[in-house]
Amino acid sequence: MKFVDEANIEVEAGNGGNGCVSFRREKFIPRGGPDGGDGGDGGSVYLVGDNGLNTLVDFRHRRKHRAERGRDGMGRNKTGRAGADIDVPVPLGTRVSDADTGELLGEVLHDDQRLLVARGGFHGIGNARFKSSVNRAPRQSKPGTAGEHRALHLELILLADVGLLGLPNAGKSSLIRSLSSARPKVADYPFTTLNPSLGVVSLGPRRSFVIADIPGLIEGAAQGAGLGTRFLKHLARTRLLLHVVDLAPPEGSPAPVQQVATVEQELIAFGEGLASRERWLVLNKADLLDADAIAERRDALITDLGWQGPVWVVSAMSGAGTAALAEALMHRLQALPHPLSPAGPDDTESSTEDEAWHPLG
Repeated sequence: MKFVDEANIEVEAGNGGNGCVSFRREKFIPRGGPDGGDGGDGGSVYLVGDNGLNTLVDFRHRRKHRAERGRDGMGRNKTGRAGADIDVPVPLGTRVSDADTGELLGEVLHDDQRLLVARGGFHGIGNARFKSSVNRAPRQSKPGTAGEHRALHLELILLADVGLLGLPNAGKSSLIRSLSSARPKVADYPFTTLNPSLGVVSLGPRRSFVIADIPGLIEGAAQGAGLGTRFLKHLARTRLLLHVVDLAPPEGSPAPVQQVATVEQELIAFGEGLASRERWLVLNKADLLDADAIAERRDALITDLGWQGPVWVVSAMSGAGTAALAEALMHRLQALPHPLSPAGPDDTESSTEDEAWHPLG
């Protein structure tokens, strides 16, 4: 299925039903009085979170969503039937804004969550409601009000605990394949990943987390170069970033320290707090080097960057070091606040190990 993370749709709530003007007419009951009933409320439009969806592609084909109109009131004080609401399923992580004003209307973040995006019109009033001691035969009524009509912009931002980032061919897709059951395309040329992919890392009962891979970044990604400008937003809700670095880049490719610097600049340029997000370095492709070369390049990278956070050395291809990395991520995520929940006073305290780097496990 094609991955679509933005869509524009129209939603129209139902109008309220009109009030009725009617008078009771029955044999042997003179001057029966007014008996016009109220109309029914118009149906509203809701966006509903659906855990089974992961793309907005359906909205490319169906752009208009309209709720039912309320029925008009009738004689004998009969109230019109209310119009039926409609529920429009959307994937979790959908951000909704008014396409005309840019106003943020809300976000759908939980399964079965309902977000009201167009309210139905209020019902009209029948003439029976206007009867009084000085107006025994009212002939006025009120029509129903119009339902809301909006143009909406939907933007999908994936919900994941851990995000992978790095230059093309750093080995992000291989790493997510090694850690989870996700099977993104892997090849020996840049930009094999064209769309974000999600994988679930399962370490046992009630011990799992979601990891997201996005297309590789290049210099100028935040300004539109490559694919980064479109997909960097999918890291906005992650709690922790894994910065994958090619420890053995081919001749003519950027050195590890340049790889890190390029991606850091793009995170700063993109904004939304990504540059300040907790980030671990993952030095990949250790299977291509011997132990002495690994230690030399790792130490040089830490020194040149002045890096203070965790550094892991792994081989996504052979799987060396990935199991220990997954356990450390699980341990850290259990201490970090969930992005959809309020943080407590001590939630941001680090619980990672004090060592500056971690060898192959």
